Amino acid sequence: MRRGAVRSVVVAGLLVLAGAGAGPAGAWAGPEADVAYHGRVSLVKGQLRVWMVPRNEGPSALENATVRVRLSADLADVRAPAGGCARAGQREVVCETGPLPEHGPGRHIGLVLGLREKPAEVAVRIDTWWNGGATDRNRGNNEHVVLALDTGDAYAF
Repeated sequence: MRRGAVRSVVVAGLLVLAGAGAGPAGAWAGPEADVAYHGRVSLVKGQLRVWMVPRNEGPSALENATVRVRLSADLADVRAPAGGCARAGQREVVCETGPLPEHGPGRHIGLVLGLREKPAEVAVRIDTWWNGGATDRNRGNNEHVVLALDTGDAYAF
């Protein structure tokens, strides 16, 4: 994944957040889609693993979306995120989903994130940062909070 592509997704997300693409009375002019995330997280000795599959429950396909992973602990400086992903802060990573077909899955996203310290637990918040300008009437299936304990166990969302 080229850095330019990730930057374009991040910039597009900022434009959406700033109100670009809004129609009359603040309504979004884009297609309607239902982005959802399913996956698991695990924590072992200061290393957090996040694996997820974005999915579009429909009714319209999306060219791309951006998922945000926020942590309750600081990321280490050493390791760069996976392809298609970029650090968005001391405790945040954003990843593009790639195309999300109507009623279908996107690409698998796997992150191995080193943490600055070795916490006993980490709260992981997963949500859509940018959804391609689509209207999503069911935001409950794309906003998750998972508490991962330093046991190596996988916690599903």
